[in-house]
Amino acid sequence: MNYLTRRLLTFPLVMLGVSIVVFVAIRMIPGDSITAMLGTEAGLLTPDQRAALAAYFGLDQSWPVQYWNWLTAALNGDLGISVTFGKPVMSIILERFPLTLQLAVMSMLIALIVGLPAGIYAAIKKEKPTDLTVRLLAMIGQSTPSFVIGLVFIYVLSVGFGILPAMGEFTPFWTDPVKNLGQMILPSLTLGFAFAAAVTRVTRSTMLDVLSDDYVRTARAKGVPARNVIWRHALPNALIPVVTLSGVEFGYLLGGAVLVEQIYALPGLGRLVLDAILQRDYALVQGTILFIAFNFMIVNLLVDLAYVALDPRIRLGEN
Repeated sequence: MNYLTRRLLTFPLVMLGVSIVVFVAIRMIPGDSITAMLGTEAGLLTPDQRAALAAYFGLDQSWPVQYWNWLTAALNGDLGISVTFGKPVMSIILERFPLTLQLAVMSMLIALIVGLPAGIYAAIKKEKPTDLTVRLLAMIGQSTPSFVIGLVFIYVLSVGFGILPAMGEFTPFWTDPVKNLGQMILPSLTLGFAFAAAVTRVTRSTMLDVLSDDYVRTARAKGVPARNVIWRHALPNALIPVVTLSGVEFGYLLGGAVLVEQIYALPGLGRLVLDAILQRDYALVQGTILFIAFNFMIVNLLVDLAYVALDPRIRLGEN
């Protein structure tokens, strides 16, 4: 509880730092939200009309004043109004987040279902042809950009065989589960492929270390079946690095995989942030990044707590 309390107390400080960095960074990009919103028509505005729009959106004030107004409103749960959508920022985020969450969960499941067994099998068959094959495939998976994998999946599974739809109007899971899964499986495979490669390599490396420990050799000497040695003795101790990797990757996925969402035309958080930056939608960029940072901190906290469940020797309150 002491550790949990200390971690929770750091959340506001991290969120404050993130908000300052994002606030300054988005305003350093050339252009402004009025020009981005109106496009070529912005050149037709008179100075008085531009000044009126700047006053309406609060752009006529200094940066410290703008930040203070936004921060005080955010503390009251108001992240502002999106100039692109004309809606509250929080409502837009909550509309897009379920898709990103589903994509992250499906990608994680694919990666763990494929990567864990492959890594364990490669460790058991160390330096044999099967081990070399698994390591080669893992290296290919990690070194190939996700957008290349996505384009290959679209060409083979959608264009070539017509098995799965490449894109189209997104259907929420609660509206039509079958159609939703058909739309989400290709993006999930695209993200899960590279992640599975990383899980495979980490699992193989940690399993090799654990299998050489004294307690594993003792269990084998006592005649414990090989399956029990691997799954009951070695694997739990080898999972901690995998949990760390999974937590970091899951936090990244919750931020939205921009390229994958763009390739498959998915209205997730990643695509939302990209469009907001292009439109200089300051309130939407700040609110979405803050929401992503909060999710990342929650995931990291859960990963740290999972360490104790996997290895009771770890005490988070110490040191």
